[in-house]
Amino acid sequence: MTITSAIQSNVTKTYAIMSFFVVFVVLVGYVLGHALGYGNSFMWFAVLFSVISSFVSYYWGDSLILALSHARPADRHRDFDFYTVAENLAIAAGLPKPRLYVIEDTALNAFATGRDPEHAVIVATTGILHSLERRELEGVIAHELSHIKNFDTRLMAVVAVLVGTVAYLADIFLRSLWWGGRRDRDDDRGLGAILLVVGIVLAIISPIIAKLIQLAASRNREYLADATGAKLTRYPEGLARALEKLGKDKEVLEAATNATAHLYITNPFKGKNFGAWFANAFNTHPPIADRIKRLRAM
Repeated sequence: MTITSAIQSNVTKTYAIMSFFVVFVVLVGYVLGHALGYGNSFMWFAVLFSVISSFVSYYWGDSLILALSHARPADRHRDFDFYTVAENLAIAAGLPKPRLYVIEDTALNAFATGRDPEHAVIVATTGILHSLERRELEGVIAHELSHIKNFDTRLMAVVAVLVGTVAYLADIFLRSLWWGGRRDRDDDRGLGAILLVVGIVLAIISPIIAKLIQLAASRNREYLADATGAKLTRYPEGLARALEKLGKDKEVLEAATNATAHLYITNPFKGKNFGAWFANAFNTHPPIADRIKRLRAM
């Protein structure tokens, strides 16, 4: 497997996942709307809600994430390796140097955020900055720069909004049924009853399906960032060795939340990665051993 083929494969998979996700959100809005008797208006409400939420996330998401993470701005002298590695790799990648922040925590982790390369941020913990050798840190920073270059930070923000939209629609639907908000129509009571049953089932399972799609997209983008980062440094072994150290670190990152966990280079909660496919489907990240194996096969 070459680095280029790995990148192309993951790009194709991401397009497929996102296309399915958009169709799924529209379908949920359509079925729930007709089940309540509101027709397509409910679906258009879902689209409008997604657009407004995406706008807010697009412009202010990075500030909210930094506030949640309690990160401080990096200093060139105090965080010399972090600062200079990011600076050099940004030049090599043809990107503006991102703003750099540090989380004062001994857990080993890092993440990138921001709506585009001009407004990007890379955040690293003091634990990862003190534990990794420079070549290993280059692998991690290249991985995060790849998220920025591939617009993963923007993509995952939109995905998070879509997941929230599905959950919100399901909640409105179930509350409407509870408070008797369904509109009955004399000409389609038979079809309405069928749609009502389908709507109830979909309202229950759609948030779970949406979350699974989000996690699948997150895992796929991690593989893509690994491959793109390896292409940037021309040294996959640096990131592979860094991931080995991160895999051995069992400390939970206190600054992480359920809303930001998917951003980090490894699972900040240090949850166990089980071998069963149904268990891995609920992981925010691919198994570290699999990522290392892919890197060393490049």
